[in-house]
Amino acid sequence: MFHKEGGPSILLGTVFTVAVLLIADKFIDIAWLRMLVQFAAVVILIIILQFFRNPKRIAVRDIDHILAPVDGKVVVIEEVYEGEYFKDKRLQVSIFMSPINVHVTRYAMDGIIKFSKYHPGKFLVAWHPKASEENERTTVVIENETFGAILYRQIAGALARRIVNYAKEGMQVVQGTDAGFIKFGSRVDLFLPLGTPINVELNQKAIGGKTIIATKA
Repeated sequence: MFHKEGGPSILLGTVFTVAVLLIADKFIDIAWLRMLVQFAAVVILIIILQFFRNPKRIAVRDIDHILAPVDGKVVVIEEVYEGEYFKDKRLQVSIFMSPINVHVTRYAMDGIIKFSKYHPGKFLVAWHPKASEENERTTVVIENETFGAILYRQIAGALARRIVNYAKEGMQVVQGTDAGFIKFGSRVDLFLPLGTPINVELNQKAIGGKTIIATKA
């Protein structure tokens, strides 16, 4: 299964691959060179397909759990000052996505969208300390009775050139369902209330909609 945001890229990649296969077969007489060009075109298509894959996952909804919003590696667990929405200290958990990870963003918990904003910006590498504040990004706040308000931020990386965010203020959202997509290498930051028990460790692999990031205090 592929994500709907990959439609144009997959179509373009397929047309390109077919064209290269046909042109190489007709105009390249050297067998090994023809096969090399055709092989490279097929590899490019496979890379595009794997990037936009969207594995079907049934999240086990639990009001006492905050689930990973994306696939990737946990790279930050620390107390920080969140200055855009809360303007106070929060517990930040960041997940870095490499180009080979599934790039679907999923809602970390049930709740109501209280805030959703897009910020244009730079394209620093996603693990850069200033990426959370200076890169192209979206900020979304979800609120429910169990955890109160939590914030997640989709951050574009050096290769990412488009962030897709489906969250709109006032929406009632369901834990584990599709919240958006980030193209080609990026990161998502979660900002949780101080004292929230964290269920993951640094460098741990997280699976979006499956891994429990935090639990109710």
